[in-house]
Amino acid sequence: MSFLHRLTTALLITVASASSFAQAFPSKPVRIVIGFPAGGAIDLVGRIIAPKLSDALGQPVVVDNRPGANGALGLDAVAKAAPDGHTIFLGTLGNLSINPSLYPNPQLNIDKQFTPLMLLTSVSFVLYANPALPVNSVAELVAYGKANPDKLNYSSSGKGGLPHLAGELFSSAVGVKMTHVAYKGSAPSINDVMGGQVQFTFESAAIGLQHLKTGRLRALATTGLKRPAFLPNVPTVAETLPGFEVVNWFGMVLPAGTPRDVITRLNAEITKILAMPEVREKLIAQGTDPVGGTPEAFGAFIQSETAKWARIIKQGNITPD
Repeated sequence: MSFLHRLTTALLITVASASSFAQAFPSKPVRIVIGFPAGGAIDLVGRIIAPKLSDALGQPVVVDNRPGANGALGLDAVAKAAPDGHTIFLGTLGNLSINPSLYPNPQLNIDKQFTPLMLLTSVSFVLYANPALPVNSVAELVAYGKANPDKLNYSSSGKGGLPHLAGELFSSAVGVKMTHVAYKGSAPSINDVMGGQVQFTFESAAIGLQHLKTGRLRALATTGLKRPAFLPNVPTVAETLPGFEVVNWFGMVLPAGTPRDVITRLNAEITKILAMPEVREKLIAQGTDPVGGTPEAFGAFIQSETAKWARIIKQGNITPD
């Protein structure tokens, strides 16, 4: 047998094997790994998607919570998993774009060790203010800050978290110096906004929505580029400050080297799931808007978000608690 004949035969076997591998997917249960404990917002999103994906794939799809090290434990587990589509990481803006600047980890490289699958949902934050603060809009908040230098303060759930970074971005965008007060978690942060110890905060919608109805908080704006479905009558910050955007998001990545056919299959099935009315209703009820999109679009989005928040972290000389 000639060398050319042997080479051609080997190539045909390789192509056939890759095709048969992709066609065999899934051959066992699929895990959706989440770097947070059960019960949080991202966990609920995973548990909304999992049973529908199980129906579509004909295999069990289980949520595997791996909390710890700001999501690094879950990321590490997925990075070491076989790149065959049976292990998916469901991560946040923090896991995939902010933490590399806040917590440099040479053992984890998002670009090299993972391949994007898709952006699932976006979570607009709300600019919550104490009702005693004499402002009713973003423009009035900025005017108040300029008229009262060094008198505006805002809370966050901790140094380096998205509420803190949102405040830094806002302060920089409007040119008003504001005092940051860090708390150990979202609950004490929002409680002190209601109590008047601090004047405002940027927080996820679910943290404060119930307090809008009682009048203990005032929603000045939301932080996406579009008004979210759960607060359609509240303007965005971008309506006053064009381009301003602070959106947490949840998206899926796979181990690097996952076959293209498997990526395409998973992306197509989850796209169908996000379009289901009952799924959309459940996600919106959790304060998160379904998004979707291609793997390529999500990869570009991760890179742009990483660059954006790295700039804010460096500019503010921000270090984690």
